This record gives sequence, structure tokens and C-alpha cells, in this order.
Amino acid sequence: MLTRQPILQNFRRAFSSSCRREKQRLVILGSGWGGYEILRGVDKKRWDVVLVSPNNYFNFTPLLASCAVGTLEFRCAIEPVRRYSPAAGIYQAWCDRIDFRNKTLQCMPATKPSHVASPSDTTYDHQISTTSPGSGLKFPLKYDKLVIAVGAYSQTFSIPGVKEHAHFLKDVRDARAIRSRILECFEQANQPTLSDTERRHLLNFVIVGAGPTGVEFAAEFHDLLHAEIWEHYPSLAKMARINLYDVAPSILGMFDSNLVQYAEKNFRREGISIWTSHHVDKVEAGKIYIKEQGEVPYGLLVWSTGLSPNPLVASITELKKHPKTQSIITDDHLNTLRTDGTPDPDVYVIGDAASLASAPLPATAQVANQQAKYLYKRLNKIIRDRTHEKPFEFHNQGTLAYVGNWKAIYDRPDEGGLPGLNKEKGRLAWLLWRSAYFTQTLSIRNKILVPFYWFLNCKFWFFDWIFGRDLTRF
Repeated sequence: MLTRQPILQNFRRAFSSSCRREKQRLVILGSGWGGYEILRGVDKKRWDVVLVSPNNYFNFTPLLASCAVGTLEFRCAIEPVRRYSPAAGIYQAWCDRIDFRNKTLQCMPATKPSHVASPSDTTYDHQISTTSPGSGLKFPLKYDKLVIAVGAYSQTFSIPGVKEHAHFLKDVRDARAIRSRILECFEQANQPTLSDTERRHLLNFVIVGAGPTGVEFAAEFHDLLHAEIWEHYPSLAKMARINLYDVAPSILGMFDSNLVQYAEKNFRREGISIWTSHHVDKVEAGKIYIKEQGEVPYGLLVWSTGLSPNPLVASITELKKHPKTQSIITDDHLNTLRTDGTPDPDVYVIGDAASLASAPLPATAQVANQQAKYLYKRLNKIIRDRTHEKPFEFHNQGTLAYVGNWKAIYDRPDEGGLPGLNKEKGRLAWLLWRSAYFTQTLSIRNKILVPFYWFLNCKFWFFDWIFGRDLTRF
């Protein structure tokens, strides 16, 4: 009879070494804007590339708000990482611990055993799911070079009830759960047994966080509410309310004040209530408690208040960290800095998990993507024994936000961005918004699907009786 020990030894041996080790092993942690871009661009013929991520896809996060209301279908916002296998090894797993001295990772499979039932999409919770790896055997993984691109989690500020009752918008599964809940709220409100007061409570949609994610979701949901919902649930649409809360004195704090005023004016004209300088005390099922208002009933709560450190990053004590954000500090070549201030030449950090020592950058997809492009070019030169001493430089291409009804705002710095354009608003900014997201889609498939669904789901003039979002809930 076989014993358990030899089986475990064979299991570890399979993951701790490759069949041939002439090539140096590059391990990438994360498949987001940073990790996925490095996977795409690094020379997989010269590097032994291994990607470790709890997801086997890349999220195109700017399109998640559109997916959440049915403007786009979910596959428009994802790219499969498996398209780069077998040239790269890919494990759907978590990295629990990094041994920097021995250059070893301790990983845990993120897949569940066959006898464990998967949660339904309607009960999917981003925070709980992403902190609960599958129950499998841990395995070690050696590296020669390591890229930490694990991103960050949604910030809850330890407010009671947020993780249990709020919906986040950082993953395509979040978008799917939100879309299902929206339709569920209207179907519940349509039941003849409910009073009008109960219907109004159920159709009160609360968004906490007035950054680009919260604002764009409010705008996309407004478009859905005043098109397909108004057509199919006319009496209920009159009762529906969208409330946007933030602790800051204004929405979209990173935008120019004139553009912010335009967005706020547009929202208020369209019936979206803006509650700035408001603080959340706690969240319960169907109720949120606002310090300035008291108890506020809701049918759907979307939470987008910023970022908190990834648990892996939080567990690292060997590297210098930013005192406020707790992200890992890097030098100008994106190498991590040890606690004594010396760079580790074999470990890099990019994206939301990183903070540049010379000039901290915003935690945006644009920053992570540019860092990844810089880093894979550097790695490709390193593996060819060429020097690459040019430091990383961030080129701000501007910031976009959709504000509803085919309008958007575009803000760019004095240098960089799009030639001839500075601070734009309205339809021109909307064209820039759609053009930017279309050109940034990575695969030919999605370059076809995204404009196709934009056209298919528009409700405009003579298209009104043919096209529109699908309100089927499944």
C-alpha cells in the first residue's frame, strides 16, 4: 500500500523543478494590467516564464461598469491567459509566502476540489472569494527573477457589514453579480404583494465612492434606467433612485474643478443624487447607516472607495513599504528596496502593489501598463546580456470618465496626453472615451466584439425598436 509521504514528495518535485533548467525562471505573480502585459511582451523563448494567478484571465477593468448593466457582454472585458501556454507555465493559484533568501514561493491552488460546490454568481463576493483559496496541497516554486504584480483589494475601512453585503466592481464576476442583482430588484419590486414604500426601498440604488469607478457605474446605470428599464418597467422606473456617496467634498477629486462641476451638474440634471462629505457608519442587509442621514434602505449597494493592500504584500516584512499605503517601495528601475535601502536585483514590483521612491504614482491601470511595458523590455535586454540603465518614466496620457447620456470628461496634464486636446467635456470627450477603450482592447476578438455590442445595444433614433440591452436574468 502506498504511503502519503512519497506521493507528497513526487508532487513537490513536479512543481519545484522544470524538465530542463538551462533557461532562467521568471515568475510573474498576478494577471492584471501589470502581470498580463509582461506575460504578453517578455521573451518566452529565452525566459522560463511561469505565471501564478488566482484567475485564468485578465480583467479589462474600464469596461466592467458597461458589463454590469448589459451594454457589453462579460467576455468583452476579459482576455484568457491560457493563450500563452504552453510557451509559459500557468498555475491558477495563490502565492501565500515569499522566501527571498532562498528564492522560493509557497503557493496554494485557487481551484476547488470536485466535491466542493462552487458558489452561484448571484452570491459571489469579491472580498470573500479573493481571500479564500481552494483547499489543495501547497506547492513550492523556485524563481530566478520575480515580478510582483498582485494589485490591491477594495478598501472597506473596516466598516462593519461592507464585506458581507456590498458589491464590489473589480472583477468580471463582480459585474455579473451586480447585473443579476439589478434585475432581481426590479423583478422583486414588480411582485403584487409589495407596498409602494417597500418598492421604493428596493429600488434605491446606493453607490459609495465617487471616483471614476463609482461615477462611471452611476452613469451607465442611469442610461439603463432611462432606456430599457423605463420601457419595460415604466411604473417602477419612476420610483428608482441613484444615490452617490463620498467622504470627499466633491466627486472625481483627480479631475480639474471645471470638469467636476460639469459632471456634477450633468448628474443632478439627470436625477442622480450626489451626497459628498457623507460618512458610512455600518452596513446591514438592505440598510446602510450614514452618519449625516441615519438609516438609508437600499436594494443594491456598490462599493468603490479605493484600495487596500493585497494580503501577500501586507505579509512581506523584508522590503521597504510606503508608510501610508503599505505598498512596496521600488527604485527607478522598479526593483524592490530591502529594509536597509539596497535594491534587490532579482525582485520587481509594479502596479497597485508598488510605490516609486522618487515620485509616487496613482494606482491606475495606465501606470501599471506602462510599468509592465518598461519592465518586459528591460527583462528582454537582461536575458540577452545587454544593459538597460534607463529609469522608468511615467507619461500621463490623461484621465477619462463617462458621465452618462453619451457624454464624458477628459483631463490631461500640461504635457502628455493627446495632441491638441486638453480638458474636454461632452460628446467630444465621449468619443475620446470610447476610442481610448476600443484601442486599448488587447485581442482581435475583443476589438470586434466591443464595437459590435456598442452598436447592438444602442437605443438611438430609428434603432430604438430593434436594439437594446437584454434584461434576461439567468
